[in-house]
Amino acid sequence: MNLDEQLAYLTKGAEETIRLEELRAKLERSARAGKPLSVKAGFDPTAPDIHLGHTVLIRKLKHFQDLGHRVIFLIGDFTGLIGDPSGQNATRKPMTPEEVAVNAETYKTQVFKILDPAKTVVDFNSRWLGKLTSRNWITLCSKYTVARMLERDDFSKRIKEQRPIAIHELLYPLSQGYDSVALEADVELGGTDQKFNLLVGRALQQEYGQEPQVIMTMPILEGLGGGQKMSKSLGNYVGISEPPAEMFGKIMSISDDLMWRYYVLLTDLTPREVEAKKQAVASGAAHPLEVKKALAGRLVADFHGPKAAKEAQEDFEAQFRYKLLPSELPTQSYKLNAPRKIFRLLTELELFSSNAEAQRKIKEGAVYVASGNLTLLHWERLTDPAWNFDPQQYPEVVFRVGTRRLKRVKFTHE
Repeated sequence: MNLDEQLAYLTKGAEETIRLEELRAKLERSARAGKPLSVKAGFDPTAPDIHLGHTVLIRKLKHFQDLGHRVIFLIGDFTGLIGDPSGQNATRKPMTPEEVAVNAETYKTQVFKILDPAKTVVDFNSRWLGKLTSRNWITLCSKYTVARMLERDDFSKRIKEQRPIAIHELLYPLSQGYDSVALEADVELGGTDQKFNLLVGRALQQEYGQEPQVIMTMPILEGLGGGQKMSKSLGNYVGISEPPAEMFGKIMSISDDLMWRYYVLLTDLTPREVEAKKQAVASGAAHPLEVKKALAGRLVADFHGPKAAKEAQEDFEAQFRYKLLPSELPTQSYKLNAPRKIFRLLTELELFSSNAEAQRKIKEGAVYVASGNLTLLHWERLTDPAWNFDPQQYPEVVFRVGTRRLKRVKFTHE
């Protein structure tokens, strides 16, 4: 890639780059000197399982890695003990060292599904923050003013709402900013909610006599339904450790418009390649369903390998085009001696977490049942939550929720 192509590839999908001309200058200098840039992204190990939303930053690290730069995956085992105030309207409960250690190990295992472990520096910010003396902390605090700290949206809102701000929360941006000083970072990546912390890093580097890092903020990835961010609590996420067929099916459920967003933020395709696919769909040369399958296949292959991606696609096509069952769908035996209201039964079978959710989904038309010949499925939509399901009439069935959740059940009387 020439310099312009590199810039387009590295800034693909980025919300903001501060500053683009500085990134260009750093890349030019790096090429002349044959010295790679140091590119960091920090992750406080607050959650042990990574979903696709978390991988947007990791994918951008990979893009720098693809171009030969030094990538630092920084685990905030020290800052995790403070608790990031970003986006919080109340003081975040600090994690215990034991929780941080367990989650950090999980992160290390999962990120190497995207990054090349041989080319990735994994570091922990306790290595330098844990060694700062009281005098060092006072010096660090002297490099930034209270007025600038309180300009932060999270803090200014809490002051207006008369919500407390603990002193240790003010240390978080300083600690994260000092990471960039300790690592002499050329570029730091973060989510849009991290912009303030990243700017503190730029300011502190200048205070310590270093060239300020370029900061690049990446957008928050929308979940499966669009609109809201991908989140486990909202149930609209795709976990990178989920089974291949489950991951493939979830990705196939997104809208055609959202598909392009996923292509930009979750793949290694260049902007030109993504645009070519988009134009092919717009002109009718490519069907959006096939382009979406290619996206799902790419993402499953990234985390489970090409063979698993091929099998997941075959299962998807068999299930929904040819109405066949997936290749691996074990039969659950369930004792039921008398008719049961369908919403209660579905909850007992753990297809839903509560009776209320089961009733709501049935009313929404999201629940189906197939019985009789289970070689070639004929789906019937359930519409009445109060329907009495009779195991004598339906001794073996397959329940389906939405387009991807399946459960095959054989009813027994013993």
